[in-house]
Amino acid sequence: MEKLAQAKGAKETHAADLLRKRNVVGVGLGYKISDQKNTGELSVVVSVTQKQPPSALSVRDLVPPKVENVKTDVVETGVLRALDSENGEPGPRDRWRPVVPPGVSLGHYLITAGTFGCLVQRNDELFILSNNHVLANSNECESWDPILQPGSADGGGPEDRIARLAEYVPLVFESGPSECEYADWTTKLLNRIAGALGSRHELHAVKRSQASNQVDAALARPLSPNQVTTEILGIGAPAGVASASLGTRVQKSGRTTGYTEGMITQVDATVRIDYYGPKAVFTRQLIASPMSQGGDSGSVILDMEKRVVGLLFAGSAATTILNPIDAVLSALNVAIV
Repeated sequence: MEKLAQAKGAKETHAADLLRKRNVVGVGLGYKISDQKNTGELSVVVSVTQKQPPSALSVRDLVPPKVENVKTDVVETGVLRALDSENGEPGPRDRWRPVVPPGVSLGHYLITAGTFGCLVQRNDELFILSNNHVLANSNECESWDPILQPGSADGGGPEDRIARLAEYVPLVFESGPSECEYADWTTKLLNRIAGALGSRHELHAVKRSQASNQVDAALARPLSPNQVTTEILGIGAPAGVASASLGTRVQKSGRTTGYTEGMITQVDATVRIDYYGPKAVFTRQLIASPMSQGGDSGSVILDMEKRVVGLLFAGSAATTILNPIDAVLSALNVAIV
């Protein structure tokens, strides 16, 4: 426990500085891997889009071998993206009727497709749980927007509405449209000057945010409670919730890759997620081995005793990112059914 506390303290102290280095997209805690073997030594794991030789990086972009006497481990993950569907890849993406199970294709009518995570409840009211970017179109939504099953990438249309958006936790992006009239005025003036000088480029004022996120989560209200079930496709009904730790074996059922298994490889991770343009920083995340692809966003991650431990929302070919389920349930004030 003392070593874990020391490693966590070092990670929390240096995460922001490490994230500012070139190619770095995540900082978490995990066991150091050497010669493709788990050494069992707790380390600060630094995820990078691409490993490069030290000679190709400036001194300020080099990851130190240690932070506060805790070893670092640099792992290549590629760009971490929100896992909505980029195309119509095979998966459990059929139209399910009369009863729709978690683990299948669904989404806001303006997105491609994501995954129905599971059912949750508040008092006696039933909701579908998935991601903000699956049910609320990454904040670009209106109350009561229709939710389709299957998602539009899988052929869903107006006749496939099974729910309406109920509520969501807003995503905070690193930058957005300017809200400062002085900045807007200055950019307009500079653009006029640049245009007069023959430039074809245009400046835009943006608002930079230092805030971070803990969850990418939203709820949809089924049009009929009888049209949905607690039985996750290929897994069955959840058996409650649990906390995951390093080495926890996990499973999920998702729209694109169906049923897959993996293992928690990092905890307490800070990651920068690419939402296909805007980026958002998330703290206190769990990272698992590769067990998902685009379209699996919204899947719940369960341990091998069928207890929900997280909500999948991002990843890459090398890794899977999930919100700890306790943070999700607390943010939305709901409980797993």
